[in-house]
Amino acid sequence: MAMLLKKVLELRSSTRNLGRDHHHHDQESCWDDDPPPSNRGVVVMPAAAAAGSSTGTFDRIPDEILYVIVKMLGPKEAARISAVCRTWRSLVSNNRLWIHFLQIQSLHPYHHHHRGSSSDPCRAWDSIFFAETRLRSGYPLQLYYSQAPQLSFMRIYGQRALVPGSVIIDGGSGYCKFGWSKYNAPSGRSATFCEFGNIETPLYSRLSLFYTTIYSKMQVKPPNQPLVVSTPICHYDDTESAKASRKQLGEAIHSVLFDLNVPAVCAINQATLALYAARRTSGIVVNIGFQHTSVVPILHGEVLSKVGVESVGMGALKLTEFLRQQLQQKNIHFDSLYTVWELKEASLHWLKNAFKQERYCFNHEWPERAMGLHQAVALCMDHCHDAELMYDDSWYKTVVLSGGTACLPGLAERLEKELHEMLPSAMATGIRVIPPPYGSDSAWFGAKIISNLSTFPGAWCVTKKQFKHKLKRDLMVSRTAALQINQNKEKGNQVQEDHQDLDQSATSKSKAEPGKPTIQQS
Repeated sequence: MAMLLKKVLELRSSTRNLGRDHHHHDQESCWDDDPPPSNRGVVVMPAAAAAGSSTGTFDRIPDEILYVIVKMLGPKEAARISAVCRTWRSLVSNNRLWIHFLQIQSLHPYHHHHRGSSSDPCRAWDSIFFAETRLRSGYPLQLYYSQAPQLSFMRIYGQRALVPGSVIIDGGSGYCKFGWSKYNAPSGRSATFCEFGNIETPLYSRLSLFYTTIYSKMQVKPPNQPLVVSTPICHYDDTESAKASRKQLGEAIHSVLFDLNVPAVCAINQATLALYAARRTSGIVVNIGFQHTSVVPILHGEVLSKVGVESVGMGALKLTEFLRQQLQQKNIHFDSLYTVWELKEASLHWLKNAFKQERYCFNHEWPERAMGLHQAVALCMDHCHDAELMYDDSWYKTVVLSGGTACLPGLAERLEKELHEMLPSAMATGIRVIPPPYGSDSAWFGAKIISNLSTFPGAWCVTKKQFKHKLKRDLMVSRTAALQINQNKEKGNQVQEDHQDLDQSATSKSKAEPGKPTIQQS
């Protein structure tokens, strides 16, 4: 085996005498050209001894043995060998080889391990394949998979290696998770218990303090890395005031971050990120937040505000209070609600068996809520069905749970059971409820999938220059609209004045001719 590796490297070294220009051309083409057509980006090992091709001494070695040899060399040497000749390039550019390298790369030793993290090679590869086939085009997403070109995973590997490390901040109303995109889990978290909807202090000031604090905890400077940030699920009614609130929040987040000199910002709402973490682009996300629960329909990565985002007045805070009452009935008393919160987060399995917390989510008889969780999801599905946005109704039958409280054991199974009992059989068929794919960190992992794309940050991020250009364009549009409204108003006033002048003229004329009878208006 050592002799084989030596001969491969010697063969590679001998090509350096062919000239610097020819060598440079080969090295560029080893990443830029696509391999032979494949089936959905995954192909079998090509025959090295195909007609008109030769690997020299290695023709006598079976292709699978050569494949094992190249795997042992690693991605860097494999890329170098591809410049030897066209035959070696055909052999080395095999997608199966680079899928293996991508799986190894996702399990790099310096990554932090975490429960539910992508330590499973199959799961890691599934996330990479989903991202590179469904998300690489950026937003708006590519609607049809058949439109995707044949993928070269050799090229994708090279592009992903050049993607800069990014900062990820998932700022929830209860807990904030932050860390590096190259790690397998958040590097830090803190109990924020902050509400973005709170108007006690200016929005800009609260956001500035929040992001400055996170960067300080991470001990990094904002200008050094792109940022992927989750936006809260709020103001999703299809009203003009809600649209204005969403726009104000988005502009405030970008303004604060660009004032901190962040080079590029990718802001996506938490529900969409949780859906991406489940390797879906369409479905219904049930996000159990700190104060309330949101039921969000999403189609091709877009939140369907016009269809309707349902909100339930039940969140992790009320569930924690319910747990404290249950504990008190068993003579277990805690003065601090935060202590009960920590107990709930650390002992979900025990609490489920001891107190059956999931019944709280479905009990619609509680006075502070108009409907239970299953009723809100069923109502959202009914709206999606009536909207008839797709020829196939299966897109809204995938329900993804999100949030730390959604990790409650048995919650997904109970919700699926309740939906099957509530909905008509035609709608209930095919419904599947997926537990939080990465626990309480699902939104963070959705951001991680985005930030490691081979097309990141270009396809997803906004720069300061682009943001300012958009603000100017929006300002011009609003001014043009306001000017048009004023012109229409002035035109209407002018028409009204002309009518009044005509009326006055007619009245004066009738008074000037006394012989003619006047028409009295009743």
